[in-house]
This record gives sequence, C-alpha cells and structure tokens, in this order.
Amino acid sequence: MLSACEPVAIALLGAGASTAFRYNIDGVAARTFTAPVADVKSASLGALERMGLTLDSTTPIESGEVIVARAPNREIELELEPITQQATRLRVTAKGSSIFYDNATAQELVQQTGKILDAATLAKANATPTAAAGASLSSN
Repeated sequence: MLSACEPVAIALLGAGASTAFRYNIDGVAARTFTAPVADVKSASLGALERMGLTLDSTTPIESGEVIVARAPNREIELELEPITQQATRLRVTAKGSSIFYDNATAQELVQQTGKILDAATLAKANATPTAAAGASLSSN
C-alpha cells in the first residue's frame, strides 16, 4: 500500500517545486481595477513614489502604456491596459539584478496601487455629498 502512495507523493512534490520555482522566476503580479486608466496610472505613479522607486520612462503602446521604474538593484515594468472606460488591467514585472524576478516587489506595487485608488475613491465619495449639499444651500 505504501508503494502506491509514492507516485502520488512524488507528483505532489514535483507540482509544489515547480510552483515555488515559477514564483521565484516570473516576478509578475497583475490585477484589474474598476477605475479609468488615468486613475490607475496616477495611483501607480504614487505607489512608485511611496516605495522609493525612480521613474525612468513612460511609453505608449498599442494596448495601453508601459511605465519603467528603477531601484538600485531592480527594474520594474508596469503595463497599463484599458479594458473598458471604467476597468484597467495593471501588470507589474519586477526583475532583480540576476536572472531571477522579484514577485514580492511586483505584488507590493499592485497592492500599494490598490490602496491609493481606494483612498482616492473614498475621498471622492466623501467630497461629493458635501459639494451637493453646498450647491443646494447656495441655491436657496
């Protein structure tokens, strides 16, 4: 009975090892945000600044825009792709100084972008009722 479990254990071990290896070498994190591309770009640039990364270049491409940033031992590439007017895909690749990629940095950049977008959305939501109330008061 033990010998029957061996192939399963080896297969599971192999799957886990390939997942761990992929995690360490592909360095890509992606997320689709429910926000216009301009808002996601602004939040992404804010996330770069928050993380102390230096903006290197922005390049328009057929499907959107690519932003390149740097740290002393990292090159970060952000690809912004509008899905609709209100949905934008952000794909971040972080390459280390060796052949390996840095998935943790890519994921953190996506998370920071999300936090900045959430804060901006909350600020807009809080400002809208006040502005509407102010307009209502001034018309009386």
